[in-house]
Amino acid sequence: MDLFNKGPIIPVLKMSGAIGMSSPFKPGLSLATTASLIERAFSVKKAKAVAIVINSPGGSPVQSRLIFKRIRDFADEKKKKVYVFTEDVAASGGYMIAVAGDEIYVDPSSIVGSIGVISAGFGFERLIEKVGVERRVHTAGKHKMSLDPFSPEKPEDIVRLKGIQAEIHKVFIDLVKSRRGSKITVPDDDVFTGEFWAGEKAVELGLVDGISDVRTKMREIYGEKVRLALVAPKRALWGPGRAKPSVGMSGVAGDVLEALRGGGLTSGISEDVISTLEERALWAKFGL
Repeated sequence: MDLFNKGPIIPVLKMSGAIGMSSPFKPGLSLATTASLIERAFSVKKAKAVAIVINSPGGSPVQSRLIFKRIRDFADEKKKKVYVFTEDVAASGGYMIAVAGDEIYVDPSSIVGSIGVISAGFGFERLIEKVGVERRVHTAGKHKMSLDPFSPEKPEDIVRLKGIQAEIHKVFIDLVKSRRGSKITVPDDDVFTGEFWAGEKAVELGLVDGISDVRTKMREIYGEKVRLALVAPKRALWGPGRAKPSVGMSGVAGDVLEALRGGGLTSGISEDVISTLEERALWAKFGL
């Protein structure tokens, strides 16, 4: 074994989960949770490239774009190529992050796309009437109660919401075109509709570059001796930055200790349940 003949090193950064959906027990994907990891990945001086593995159904368009921009800023500053690999899904905001890659690769069963904007909620006005609840709200500002879930929808509020959605959708489309415009093979009306596709079709449409996985593609490009170095959060034995257990009884105990320390056990659990349900709904859309 030749210990001195080491191959090139490629930092690998994994991004998994819904974007911007955080809770006391579950931080989620955001610029705050990924910025230091992105910086560390691009700070490996001898690395010729950075590989990013994405598994996300989307979420906050703002956090998605901020993560995208931070990746591109470092890629341009450090002059390193970025390869993105999709696992189960890179949809909506997950795909927005993916287009930060110079090349994007997927599994044949990966779900890709969903280039659109959605706003969902519930209407409870009939429910509170039925149970005999009187709601009292006092506001300053003509539109402060727009789209209030306890009041009937107003046509003008829906028009206003759709206008905002159209603006955000345009930002998404322009970003994708700036990164993939020359590779996308179909008209805008066929790809920017919010629809999503499996891997092979995504290749055909030009949304991604091919079918592969991180180990196979990096060995193909940089040789059999390439070393993949996972960039993971730093772990501490104690203190605020320590890693919490994630499975079994010890994981539950770790969450309870964190909540007790912050003095917000009840509110923390409630927020975590809501966040989990929201994230579960995003994954379920793609059959996951």
